[in-house]
Amino acid sequence: MTQATSKRRGHGEDSIYWDESKNRYIGAVSLGFSPSGARIRKKVTGRTKTEVRDKLRELHRQVEGGLRPRRRYTVEDALEDWLAHGLDGVSARTVTLYRGTIAKALREELGSVRLTELTAADVQAALTAMASRLSSRTVQIAHNVLVRAIRHAERDDLVGRNVAALVKPPKGHLAGRPSKSLTLEQAVFLMAAARGTRLEAYIVLSLLSGLRTEEARALRWDHVVAWVDGQWRPVSEAGFDHEQLAVFVWRADRAGGDTKTPKSRRTLALARRCAEALREHRVRQAEDRLAAGPLWQDHGLVFASAVGTPLDDHNVRRQFRVITEAAGLGTVWVPRELRHTFVSLLSAHGVPVEAIALLAGHNQTATTELVYRHQIVPALTRGAEVMDEIFG
Repeated sequence: MTQATSKRRGHGEDSIYWDESKNRYIGAVSLGFSPSGARIRKKVTGRTKTEVRDKLRELHRQVEGGLRPRRRYTVEDALEDWLAHGLDGVSARTVTLYRGTIAKALREELGSVRLTELTAADVQAALTAMASRLSSRTVQIAHNVLVRAIRHAERDDLVGRNVAALVKPPKGHLAGRPSKSLTLEQAVFLMAAARGTRLEAYIVLSLLSGLRTEEARALRWDHVVAWVDGQWRPVSEAGFDHEQLAVFVWRADRAGGDTKTPKSRRTLALARRCAEALREHRVRQAEDRLAAGPLWQDHGLVFASAVGTPLDDHNVRRQFRVITEAAGLGTVWVPRELRHTFVSLLSAHGVPVEAIALLAGHNQTATTELVYRHQIVPALTRGAEVMDEIFG
């Protein structure tokens, strides 16, 4: 038999009754009235009165703490709210990663859990399960996304504590894709195969200057400069016929347009091969502009589509694989490995790691040695190698 109250209860008063249709106890608390005059009531359920009383006490604690918990508001709801309203300034590529791979994995493990009932143990168990099939980097990103989604809910007073922030993500089971570098001979074959293609200057500049792929895609013509009368001037004004040419690496295809770190902002002198490739590329781009006519969109980019729009990284990778296959290198290479090749060739020719770190735009040499450890020639072996050459 369902028990009903005979009088209006005051703000915060509780009622507990048996609901035969649900075969459970129902606990209800009145939180006053909305501006429209409707009663604001929150309900909890349980198999025993004790269980319901405990849930009502937790509900009171949340309300007294300023929380506004929504009934059945789950981790999936929190993720969706954050994805819809908390990604301002994030690049389209990152949004795609969050919405696809990351959010999907989190939904599978925690999506149905009510946010107010989520525990640190739940989060740890979910990340551990994900780590059994995903890489460490993906698990770390998933943890970061969950922390930020709950923080977004915390801001809206939907939860009192960010339990995800209490958890340390485990290491993933899958190793990340190992980077590799071209040999000198392979690099020569690649540049030969790129000759005359739309990606020639992109490949030559990345290979001989060590630009990150996002730095190359964001490079502007006013940042390709010549040293004239004691100052740097854009080649669009000064031309390429000067002894010193350089690029200002001041932008990147990232959220906000900034480079990866402050030390990534650097001025790099151009090798003669780079200068020649860029000269020819500028002529080719002028032909594209004429062919496009009114369809041309002038973004001032060095590397752009046939109508002047920014290059899509997926299209760059696809074109790059066509060229690597033509060079006899197969299709297993990606553009970022040109930067690894740059480091490898410098190291093989005796350039100190400190100088390589500056050229690559790393904050410290430890980054250069860690990330590019396969490309750095161990300094301690150099003496023995030279002695072998002298006395061999």
